[in-house]
Amino acid sequence: MKSLLRLRRRRQRRAGGFTLVEVAIAMLVVSMLLAGLLGPLAAHLEHRYSEETQRALDEAREALLGFAMANGRLPRPAASDSDGTERTPDCVTNADCTGYLPWAVLGTARSDAWGKLLRYSVTKGFANGAGAPLTLSSAGVKRVMTRTGPDTYILADQVVAVVISHGQRNWGRGIDGSDFADASASNADEDANATHDGQSATPFYARTASSSSSANGGEFDDLVVWIPQTLLASRLVSAGHLP
Repeated sequence: MKSLLRLRRRRQRRAGGFTLVEVAIAMLVVSMLLAGLLGPLAAHLEHRYSEETQRALDEAREALLGFAMANGRLPRPAASDSDGTERTPDCVTNADCTGYLPWAVLGTARSDAWGKLLRYSVTKGFANGAGAPLTLSSAGVKRVMTRTGPDTYILADQVVAVVISHGQRNWGRGIDGSDFADASASNADEDANATHDGQSATPFYARTASSSSSANGGEFDDLVVWIPQTLLASRLVSAGHLP
């Protein structure tokens, strides 16, 4: 009789809710399902942000060319990380002409999809209002390198200006003025894009994205666009600034 009562009580307890084992199994199944969903979701978001950033970079390049057609020169970098007007006075060195995109002057986005300010580097002779007039022989001093396996190659030379997004990871300054940490010791190409001025001895890099620290040049998720000297010259000719 007692054993029958105990059996009935156990059945009543099971009818009233899940056991701890059942709850644990359910939580494990839910966790596995979430893990399977979060990976593709994160990859989708990163791809979408990359596409948005590429559009912002392309728009910035066109805005720079439009500024040049209207003014006969390119703009200098932004006055500061919070002031999108042009830096003054004119650049003394090419390093002086490296900073942030002057978004207020151009009427473009100031940052990429990850909230990082767009980096901008321009050849000083093409940006100084008081400098010597531009001619068809005026040459850009920026260089963009790339990599194929262990080898490096010049992707573009005599470049007039470069605009860079530092991507999701490592380097960059947020629109609130805070710096994003460089969490890697092996991302040499990203380091170059964050600290160089793009001249031949200190070039910028544009290459296939990689999350591997053992890749040549290390991890890399920067996005880079540039203005070739020939493209700027043709726009200035069409606008009547060059013969």
